[in-house]
Amino acid sequence: MHTNHRSHMTGRGKTARMKILVTGGAGFIGSNFIRLALRETSHKVVNLDALTYAGNLENLKEIENNKRYRFVKSDIRDQKSVENILGEGIDAVVNFAAESHVDRSILDPASFLQANYLGTAALLDACRKIPVKVFLQISTDEVYGPLLKGLADEGYELKPSSPYSASKAGADLLCKSYQATFGIPVVIARMSNNYGPFQFPEKLIPLFISNALEDRQLPVYGDGLYVRDWIFVEDACSALLLILEEGKVGEVYNVGGGNQRTNLEVTQVILKELKKSKRLVKHVADRPGHDRRYALNSGKIKRDLGFEPAVEFEQGLRMTVKWYLENKDWWQRVKSGAYQLYYEQQYGKRLKKK
Repeated sequence: MHTNHRSHMTGRGKTARMKILVTGGAGFIGSNFIRLALRETSHKVVNLDALTYAGNLENLKEIENNKRYRFVKSDIRDQKSVENILGEGIDAVVNFAAESHVDRSILDPASFLQANYLGTAALLDACRKIPVKVFLQISTDEVYGPLLKGLADEGYELKPSSPYSASKAGADLLCKSYQATFGIPVVIARMSNNYGPFQFPEKLIPLFISNALEDRQLPVYGDGLYVRDWIFVEDACSALLLILEEGKVGEVYNVGGGNQRTNLEVTQVILKELKKSKRLVKHVADRPGHDRRYALNSGKIKRDLGFEPAVEFEQGLRMTVKWYLENKDWWQRVKSGAYQLYYEQQYGKRLKKK
């Protein structure tokens, strides 16, 4: 399942073939990015992933034998391993490798600082020794903190309020400092909430789709009126490919979908698509420091690079529901084992409370 984004991009095809190191490419957005890059360009891709809990090579089964693709199991903090790959003539690094779930960052902040901040530092240091033409850092709208009104543009103050968003804001600043001090050709992309196929079912949309299919409760935090801006993952990856090929070094680009929805609205669309009862919704105790609203101003990427999302939210959600319906084996395997322990730790007590 994919949509054709060529009409939403300028200049595709002008860029010379690149050899790209994608870190964290077995995760949700990274694997979607790799599949898109192999499908729509002639670039070569080396995928470096430590295969922690959310990294899954099943996400890349359809391209694992592609001659332009290679997988290396390693950690971005293993600088020697990264340098060995860079020494093969890598043109660009795209850094997806990150711990990304806010709830987990509350349970274990240190692992987020290790992966997101120190991991990025190790990557940047490797690129200091063996230069590349572009270092694309994948960031998040959460670095801007909660916006009660208006939209955050790229110059908006960084006000992270969770260990996760603080670790990502720190990594962004580190990238900027390495550019200023060492001339690393950094570009930063800050994305709103992605959704779509192959998303690990701890995030809201895949969690609620898979729970609803099993007639399990949908744990909605607090009043459910937390607002997020949603972008279909293939739209987001198209934007990232465009930034990689045509973005200006030193710039930050916001990548939003322009689809602000409350968590309750998203939940209701999922239930409607699956023809499931609203009785599955269970309001549970809120998480600490829950940001009320994120909203990006994505005017810059439209003006400068000609990008616009192609997929409307309801359409994208229908496509996503269809994918989870057709790929039960995938998410049932993913939700077994260690995931169950995490789920019980995160929601067990909350769901039992009246």
